[in-house]
Amino acid sequence: MKILIVGAGQVGTDIASSLSKNHEVTVVDADSDRVDMINYEVDALGVEGDGTSMETLRKAGVEEADIIIASTDDDETNIIVCGSAKTAGDAFTVARVKHRHYLETWEPSPGALGVDLMVASNVLTAEKIVRIVGLPAAHDVDVFSEGTVQMAEFEVADDSPVAGETVREADRFDSLTFAAVLRNGDVVVPSGATLIEAGDRVVVIGSPESIQTFAGDIAPRHTPDESDDIVVLGGSEIGEEIATLLQERGFKPRLVESDPERARELAEKLAGTVVMESDATDRDFLEREHIGEADVVVSALDSDEKSLLSALLAERMGVDRTVVVTEESEYVELFETVGIDVSVNPRQEVAEEIIRLTQDSQTVGLALVGSEQAEILEIEVEEDSIFAERTISEADGDLPDGVVVGAITRDIEFIAPRGDTTIHVGDHVVLFVDAEVHDEVLEMV
Repeated sequence: MKILIVGAGQVGTDIASSLSKNHEVTVVDADSDRVDMINYEVDALGVEGDGTSMETLRKAGVEEADIIIASTDDDETNIIVCGSAKTAGDAFTVARVKHRHYLETWEPSPGALGVDLMVASNVLTAEKIVRIVGLPAAHDVDVFSEGTVQMAEFEVADDSPVAGETVREADRFDSLTFAAVLRNGDVVVPSGATLIEAGDRVVVIGSPESIQTFAGDIAPRHTPDESDDIVVLGGSEIGEEIATLLQERGFKPRLVESDPERARELAEKLAGTVVMESDATDRDFLEREHIGEADVVVSALDSDEKSLLSALLAERMGVDRTVVVTEESEYVELFETVGIDVSVNPRQEVAEEIIRLTQDSQTVGLALVGSEQAEILEIEVEEDSIFAERTISEADGDLPDGVVVGAITRDIEFIAPRGDTTIHVGDHVVLFVDAEVHDEVLEMV
């Protein structure tokens, strides 16, 4: 496919790097330094110019493009790019936006404004964080098959009951599959005899109920419920979105916002949230409000440094679990190294969602594992698929190493994968796929 990306910032560059392996990619940006970086460091063509200019878009090949991805840091620019592209060709247009109100305007009539798909980074990030908050020890959670299947990545602590067990011993659930063990930067596809060690990250795929129960086995001391005290630091749109989703799930969060006007606005909008006006890095305030007794603190302040500082203060005061929103993707691993439990980057969430769109037509879901070392794919089985009308054991014999069948759904009904399970045309199969065999597997499924 020919893919045109407007915006060579972090999101655009990440998307270009991932897609250029299998597609013809062109990236437009007004910054000559970014264009040079694309030309020298990414297997893509960089074009300097204003992405809202039809002259620039034509120069970049808008008329021949199959997909246009508008990924600048400005919502209005991205919408204008998509609208302009629609006047020049038949490309599928994707607009990245931060603010929910654009999404709410677009959702009732997809295709409006010249946008075929709108991806809202704040919404995606908030949804990811709320899923993580709901599972003890989870570092990542994604949903597939309309919520019928979940993938979760758990860290195994020193005192976890599963540390020292084999996968066979830890696998006590009919509807759960151990897809991978992430250890010292390597991805291990486990057998029943694989020993789970403290410090490992375990990737499992299964029904939401089995994932929730397994989370309790990983960290039995605390399973979240509606009585939990969850504190959101920062009343940005992301912070508001997190609080809104927590309310919808029955929690009664507290939210800290330093700006008086914004705090009043949030107090009026968030009926199920206690809004407190203060600086989230004020230790006296945190102690006075017993933030250290909270079960979870989510920090989403206006700078990564403030978010890190406030979360570390909360952790030192006794908070069970800290989650930080970081705008810089290179900070994700760093923040977790210095003591943050989970760090989430909005740009990575958007990049993952957009990359899914460029997969082959049978791919309907995607999540990245580790540092893009593997993927979780949801595919719809077609007649020419290696899975069609075959048992899992028969298909396994033809698949390369590094592939695990994690779950099957049929008409949105969960089916636990077993060797003698027959997969039919139209079924959805959720697969763990090592990055090294990704292209080979897509050709087969």
